[in-house]
Amino acid sequence: MTQSNAQFTIDLTPGEPLHAGTGRFDFTKSWTGDLIGTSAGTMLSAGDQPAGTAGYVALEVFTGRVNNLEGSFALQQFGTMDADGMVLHYEIVPGSGTEQLAGIRGTVDLDVVEGVHKVVLHHNL
Repeated sequence: MTQSNAQFTIDLTPGEPLHAGTGRFDFTKSWTGDLIGTSAGTMLSAGDQPAGTAGYVALEVFTGRVNNLEGSFALQQFGTMDADGMVLHYEIVPGSGTEQLAGIRGTVDLDVVEGVHKVVLHHNL
């Protein structure tokens, strides 16, 4: 596996909830570092975030370069938080890579430090 390091900034826009008790956000990200490009996606959430108990799922499509290879791929996220802490699963959707990123597979480690989203992408390219 190859490791690529990046950061992103995110812009969240609230959308109409799909069901009672849920939230929806559309978002865009700007990526820098070993991943250079943009992504756009949608996040669905539920729970009581102010109380510290919630969960979300998200899908996004990244378009740009990974270590100078160009193309796009989809990312999926699944996260929960409660009194025991936070759990995040963040990975590349198999079969979603295009152009020079065709066949890409992998996972993402995300760390947010003082509002900065730091990413380590572990991938097969």
